Amino acid sequence: MHGQCDRIYFNGRVEDTLRPQSFYNLLVVNRTTGKATFGLPDGRFSGYALPNDTVALSVKQYPIYEFVVKGDSNCQCQIMAFIDRLPQEMVEVVVKPLKTLEQIKEERAALALRETRMVTGVNVLESPITALYQAFSKKEQNKRWIAEQVYKDNQRKVVQELLRLYVAYEIIDLKESEFDEFLLFLNLDPDFLKTASEMELITYIKDKFEHFKRFNAGE
Repeated sequence: MHGQCDRIYFNGRVEDTLRPQSFYNLLVVNRTTGKATFGLPDGRFSGYALPNDTVALSVKQYPIYEFVVKGDSNCQCQIMAFIDRLPQEMVEVVVKPLKTLEQIKEERAALALRETRMVTGVNVLESPITALYQAFSKKEQNKRWIAEQVYKDNQRKVVQELLRLYVAYEIIDLKESEFDEFLLFLNLDPDFLKTASEMELITYIKDKFEHFKRFNAGE
């Protein structure tokens, strides 16, 4: 009887195994012929195919369900497709609370290069050996270098907090991935960072940002 079917009427329904679901984007594709049609929102579908055609049911956010058309004695094929929603991979998001302008202002004022007890001025005449030691000793040079790097790192963190705040208030339109590049372009003077008023900082950084965007756009 199966060999007598020139074509087969297939019909069925798609169901979510976990919860009732509407399938407004159910697509029924005959992979053998390449023809496609849409199913109904309640998950029902139907159509005609030749014996042994492969039919695929495609629903967004679900795996594709396939079946081979096999006719019964009435040249019909009934399918009940149970499908599970694909697992969603969540991207880790780190939420950093924004500091207030007052907090950043306090951090700007606190920026200071750590003292390394250098002998200078008149003290050089009083203790020339100590002065020579500090000038040429690798240990003392390393201490000064470390102090400078800590200072630069603290300065960079303060400016980053400022930029995040300016982005939040839509003063500048800067992506997080562009922060490092803009910090180099900004080349903010340490003394200006410590002593400038909020308006002076905003004006300066916004002006620099406009130039930064122009250079990146190739103007």
